[in-house]
Amino acid sequence: MIQMNMQEAKTNLSKLVAAAVAGEEVIIARDGKPTVSLTSLVKPPKKEPIKFGGVEGWVADDFDDPLPEEELALWE
Repeated sequence: MIQMNMQEAKTNLSKLVAAAVAGEEVIIARDGKPTVSLTSLVKPPKKEPIKFGGVEGWVADDFDDPLPEEELALWE
């Protein structure tokens, strides 16, 4: 929740509108007392769930095989 006094809200109106569109609750106060609530007429964008396992085919089949002796020698 965001709460700002009227003068500060005037200065930051575009930020407050963006926050309301993103689904944030925005309260504007007068003399420190909550007076109005800024709400969006647009539904907030849906957040896509995280999908795991999206790198299929990117990892070689022998990824976790032991390294060849000549490769291991380079690391020593």
